[in-house]
Amino acid sequence: MVSSHPLRLQHQSVVGKLKCSLLHRGTLPLAILILVFFCYRFMSPSSQTLEDLGAEPRMVYLQPKVLSPIRKDVLVVTPWLAPIVWEGTFNIDILNEQFRLQNTTIGLTVFAIKKYVVFLKLFLETAEQHFMVGHQVTYYVFTDRPADVPQVPLGAGRRLVVLTVHSHTRWQDVSMHRMDTISRFSEQRFLREVDYLVCADVDMKFRDHVGVEILASLFGTLHPGFFQNSREDFTYERRPQSQAYIAWGEGDFYYMGAFFGGSVAEVLRLTKACHEAMVADKANGIEAVWHDESHLNKYLLYHKPTKVLSPEYLWDQQLLGWPAVMKKLRFVAVPKNHEAIRNP
Repeated sequence: MVSSHPLRLQHQSVVGKLKCSLLHRGTLPLAILILVFFCYRFMSPSSQTLEDLGAEPRMVYLQPKVLSPIRKDVLVVTPWLAPIVWEGTFNIDILNEQFRLQNTTIGLTVFAIKKYVVFLKLFLETAEQHFMVGHQVTYYVFTDRPADVPQVPLGAGRRLVVLTVHSHTRWQDVSMHRMDTISRFSEQRFLREVDYLVCADVDMKFRDHVGVEILASLFGTLHPGFFQNSREDFTYERRPQSQAYIAWGEGDFYYMGAFFGGSVAEVLRLTKACHEAMVADKANGIEAVWHDESHLNKYLLYHKPTKVLSPEYLWDQQLLGWPAVMKKLRFVAVPKNHEAIRNP
């Protein structure tokens, strides 16, 4: 008869004592469950994630070439190193991933006052197709006709908020009061609800992709009628009596008031400053030549935008056609009779 190995006998003795102890305490089923879990967790290959294996998430795309710029026909950066956004200057997949990691929320403000409410349905429908697709969006609709706001189906993570405001007799006053309204609501609620604000005109439609590539601390959009002109042609306010005054020989670009934005904090600073400047002008009996747009241009001259959008993001095809430099038309004017829509 072969005697048992001393270590085996010792192991059997320990196991026997453990079994007796577990049976005595009624914990054997729990011990078996724990043992099965740990065996599965650490021994099963299918349970090992990329993090367990030490792998990094991958992003696969074409390498950018320092000596081979995609766009050679346009200015792509300002003298203060702000990018100018044109088709071909960004990779939207990279940008989408970066902004999703931040769980970014975007507010889009639009004013549908008086007859302009008729443009709202097309504006919202096309925004659902092209604006910030895949991201969290809140449409802030300012209107004096809340009952006329159309019901437009919205995608997941997107909502519409109707904010009732007073109208004004002159369309110029409607336009100028936007700065005051955006400023007040930014302070009262937008700072708590969204990360970025995009401020747009309602008599427009989204025709192509407009996404997170536009987002920055502060952005303005080149006016489609002046992006090829010298500063002497810009319709700045030239009267020194106005707070919007810009002297001859000054100025970078001419920005259009129909599409601007940035972080809520920066939009608050911009709109508050423009509103205060318009109040000062009114007290002095003067009104800037292009109203809130004149004050916007004065502000952006001394508070440089951190990103500038090309005219792809604000275009009128009926007036300007489709020149070769414009690879895409993203946000475009809706044909209309200005006099008919502006007058009661």
